[in-house]
Amino acid sequence: MDYSVLEKSTLFQGVPAKDLRVYLEETPHHIQCYDKEETIFHLMDPASRIGIILEGRAEAQKAFPNGSQVNVSVRCPGEMIGPAAVFSKSQRYPCDIIALEPTTLMVFQKADLLSLMQKNVQILQNFTTEIATATYMLQQRLELLSYSGIAQKAAFWILMQIRQTGKTTVNIPDSISRWAMILNVSRPSLHREMKKLEEGGIIRYTGKTIEVLQQDDLQSVLSD
Repeated sequence: MDYSVLEKSTLFQGVPAKDLRVYLEETPHHIQCYDKEETIFHLMDPASRIGIILEGRAEAQKAFPNGSQVNVSVRCPGEMIGPAAVFSKSQRYPCDIIALEPTTLMVFQKADLLSLMQKNVQILQNFTTEIATATYMLQQRLELLSYSGIAQKAAFWILMQIRQTGKTTVNIPDSISRWAMILNVSRPSLHREMKKLEEGGIIRYTGKTIEVLQQDDLQSVLSD
C-alpha cells in the first residue's frame, strides 16, 4: 500500500510511517471503491463506519422536500468522512455522501478506530482536531446561508477561503457551476455578480481563480 496519502491525512499526520504500518496491521479495516455519483453513506442510515479518502473526492449533500439541495462540504484525499455521525448520540448520517469521481476509501468500524486512537496519542489528538474543525466549518456554513444576496454569499465564501489559506488568490472549486451549487445560487447570477465585483476593481476574476484586489471593499459587500 502507498502510505503517502495516509501519512499526510488528517487522522495520521505526524505519525511516523513505520509506526503507522504496524498500527494498521494490528487494526481491522478494509479498502472499498465507489464509482462516480455512487452514494457512499445514505441519509439517516445507521452510522457505524468512518472512511479515509485515499483517492477521489466525496461531497456531503442535504436534500429538502421542496427539491432544493445544500452541498455541505467536499472531502479530498487524506480527509475523513462520517466521524461526527459515528460518534454522535443519534449515530445516523445527517446527509448523503456522494462520490464526485471514482473514489477509494480506507474504512474503519467505530470500535476499531477507538482502538487505533488508544495506540497513539497523536492519532487521538488529530481526530479531536478534525471534529472541532468540522464544527467550526459548519458554523461558517450556517453564516454563509444567512446571507440573502448572491454577492454577499460569494464575498463571504471568498473571505472564508482567504482566512483559511492566508492567500488572496482563491481557486474556484471545479467550475463556476460547482461553486454556484455550493452557494445554492444560479450559475448565471453568480457569474454576473463576479463581473460586477471585477468592474468595481474589487477582484480579478478569471473563471478559475479569484484574486482579491481590495479586501476591505470585499468585506464591505457583506453589509450591503
